[in-house]
Parts: sequence; C-alpha cells; structure tokens
Amino acid sequence: MRLQSKANVTVRHVTIGGPEVLICLPLMAAQSSSLLQQAKELASLKPDLLEWRIDGFDGVESLSASLGALEALRRHIGSTPLIFTCRIKAEGGAREIAQEHRLNLFKAAILSGHVDIVDVEMCNESAFIASVRSESKARGTKLIFSYHDFQQTPEEAFIFDKLKQAQRLGADIAKLAVMPNGYEDVLTLLSATLRARSHGVQIPIVTMAMGHMGSVTRIAGGLFGSDITFAVGKDASAPGQIPIEHLRKAMQVVYDRSS
Repeated sequence: MRLQSKANVTVRHVTIGGPEVLICLPLMAAQSSSLLQQAKELASLKPDLLEWRIDGFDGVESLSASLGALEALRRHIGSTPLIFTCRIKAEGGAREIAQEHRLNLFKAAILSGHVDIVDVEMCNESAFIASVRSESKARGTKLIFSYHDFQQTPEEAFIFDKLKQAQRLGADIAKLAVMPNGYEDVLTLLSATLRARSHGVQIPIVTMAMGHMGSVTRIAGGLFGSDITFAVGKDASAPGQIPIEHLRKAMQVVYDRSS
C-alpha cells in the first residue's frame, strides 16, 4: 500500500490524499469556443480533476470575459473538481499578467463558486499570498501553494523545505515540480517526496520531475507520497506529461488498480 497523506482534502466527490493517486488533466485552450470543446472532450475521459490554466486564455486580461468563460466551463464539466491556475510568468506562465490583475482573477474565481481549488506560487509577494489565502479560507475553496523550477532540480533539503513551507503558509495541498538534468535528479525528487510524506508534511503532496527523464515520477510518484499526477488529454501544460490512456495502464501495473 502506498504512503497516504495524514490530512485528506475532499472537493465535491473526490478525496485527495487517500488510497488512490488521482489524475488531473489541464485545459490550455486560448479561445472560449475551443476551451469549451476541449472541456467536453476531457470530461469524457473521466479524469479525477481538471485544471484550467487561465494564463493561456486570450481573454485573461478581461475580468468579465474570464468569469464568463469560467461559468460556461463549469456547466460543461459538471461535477468534476476544477483547479484554477493563473501561472506566474517566472514559473512557466504563458504570458506576463500584472500582479494586481492576477490577484483580482483569483478573488473573482473564488467568489464565483465555480472553482474548487486555486494554485498560487510561493514566489508571490507575502501580501498577495495572504490575500488569496484569506479569500479561499472564507469561501471554503482549497488552496495549493506551489513551486516550479524549469531549469534544474534543487538539493533534497531545499525540496523538503519548500513542501514544508507550503504547509506552514496554510496550504491545503503542497505542490512542487522540477526539471531533472540527470537521473540522479529524479531520485532526489522522489527521495525528498518520501521524506516529506514520512516526516512532517501532513497535507497532500503533489511532486513531479518534468521532461522525459522525469516521466517515471508521473507514473510511480504516488508510491513515494505524491497524491496527484498530471496527464495529457489535449494539450500538455508541462514537459513530460503522458497521455491519460497510457498513464492509466501504467498506473494499473504500479498500483494494482483495476480502473
């Protein structure tokens, strides 16, 4: 049996941190029409969660357009839990978005009631983090605090400390993604995940090594304590994501899952 989170997170009908590793599919469409078509296609694949990367949406600079697309998206995906992410450019976002506008997007999405989880990078200013945290806690929206390094894999101690920092900041879920430059980096990521799961991080964890070398972490990361893995339904949101049908087959072997 894999290592489970001591503090589970439940959104709609889905439990994060329980006995099964969950699969999330990213929505990366630029236009409203393609977003909704993509949502319909991805929902039919029955992922455990969906993530809308609104930083890839051409209407992101308009609050009303973004909220209109979000409302329509919720209608299309029904009860599938939705992660709302406006990724900062410094950590892989699709475009530069003014911080004030990003904050307004997060707040409006939370107030809409159409999102279940928001993903905020720990590199944001403390006031930014505090504001999103306050809004999410008041409305019952779950909160991911995340860290991404697209260039390298930091030392194990750094990764461990980042996951602990997310918990300390008040996250419901801690997320970290790094780029391996050798297979030893993949081992570093997995070792840090196991250490965090076993020693001090009570909340659900999401970790991955990106790129081809890191693909094994997307399949077997749950054995070391990671609770969600990201797959490809239509378009990838990060290097190394695996098509969902292939990922499911691999996970059936690793976790002895029947579905």
